Amino acid sequence: MLTGTSETGRGLADRAWGRIRRGATRAGQRIRGIPVRLAERAAGFPVPPARLLHAVGGSDDPSWFLTAGTWAAEDLRNAMARHGEAIEEVGALLDFGCGVGRVVRHWGGLAASGVEVVGTDYNPAMIAWCRRNLPFARFARNAIDGRIDADDGTFGLAYALSVFTHLDEPLQRHWLAELRRVLRPGGFLLITLHGLPYRDGLPPEDREAFDRGELVVVGHDRQGSNHCAAFHPPGYLASGPAEDWEILEWIPEGARGNPRQDAYLLRKPAVARARAA
Repeated sequence: MLTGTSETGRGLADRAWGRIRRGATRAGQRIRGIPVRLAERAAGFPVPPARLLHAVGGSDDPSWFLTAGTWAAEDLRNAMARHGEAIEEVGALLDFGCGVGRVVRHWGGLAASGVEVVGTDYNPAMIAWCRRNLPFARFARNAIDGRIDADDGTFGLAYALSVFTHLDEPLQRHWLAELRRVLRPGGFLLITLHGLPYRDGLPPEDREAFDRGELVVVGHDRQGSNHCAAFHPPGYLASGPAEDWEILEWIPEGARGNPRQDAYLLRKPAVARARAA
């Protein structure tokens, strides 16, 4: 793993975040301009204030917020279906890094049918907003290096969208282990990562490390924020922090709700793997 200097790292992270914002802008251009009240009526729940929208998605446009969340929810359903699982059958699901409920807001029907919906985030303002406005789900705050407020084997599905894109390797390993703990055997985890589309924007020495298959992290001192960015080369996840998982899918730039990010679908093995001595 390479970690850039604070100044250089923040610049690279800001450029990575700029790419995501530009992707979101291009994807949302045809749906822009929906008034907030109309958007709320269409969505069934309030739309967060502009400052919170911008903090989680780089855009304060409610139409993009709603559309990106819809796409992410659809992608989760479709990923499960490709592996013979219905999201209605997971028992409980976890949105790790839920922000202001961009995806959680689409699970009201699941909650009504008996699925337990849980969201966690380290930002107290976002958790407070979700608790006030999305009453069908349970929300909890987690420390950036803490634990998830759930028992072992609670969830059949968890997802972390644009979360591991802002953590260094030790924290990635920590949270993958914690997510593995709270998933039941055979449970699914979907994550999104910065992959090959970001390679050319790295400085030469970091690009060389990326090409060697190493994780590149910049803005290490601002982990968990958009000023920290992690770049995952192909193959890194399987040989690194996800070695205890089954990797079912890798879809380059496959995260429609997080433009230009790769989508990975992982599964917790039904039987614990024995580690080599």
